Amino acid sequence: MRAQTGKAVFAIATMLTLAACGGNGTPQLMNLRSGSGPDEFAIVPPKPLEMPENLSELPEPALGGSNRADAQPFDEAIVALGGKPLAAGGIPAGDGALYSHAARFGVESGIRSTLAAEDLEWRRDNNGRILERLFNVNVYYKAYLKQRLDQHAELARWRKLGVKTPSAPPRKADEE
Repeated sequence: MRAQTGKAVFAIATMLTLAACGGNGTPQLMNLRSGSGPDEFAIVPPKPLEMPENLSELPEPALGGSNRADAQPFDEAIVALGGKPLAAGGIPAGDGALYSHAARFGVESGIRSTLAAEDLEWRRDNNGRILERLFNVNVYYKAYLKQRLDQHAELARWRKLGVKTPSAPPRKADEE
């Protein structure tokens, strides 16, 4: 009887160890799962077809080119917020001074890929304990806790310096 209990404990421990080793190698801190239904945010209704004023002013059709009836959600969001859509990947003329000021100390090319690689390394090092991974416990906020900005302390610091600042949202019960 005692030997069977020992074997059962060993078998369960082996199964738990092997289950904790699974995965594709990329740390998943949020542990979010989508349902089996369609993604309602991926469905974009087309714009209505319209007849142009002058057919001779239409551009030549190009393979892989855009269509006037295609939705442009990024540009439409910029217009809805009062901006002007970007012109073929460039910077709008009104934003040139802002861009120049932001880039005054230089712009590092490939910064997005560099940050993505550094973040992947950080997530691998802070992927939670074995039982957190085994039971899909969300460790995202815990992993990035030391990098979080305390908005209320920062608000108090700026107000102490005499800078006019907007108000911050009220503290949550778990922050007090």
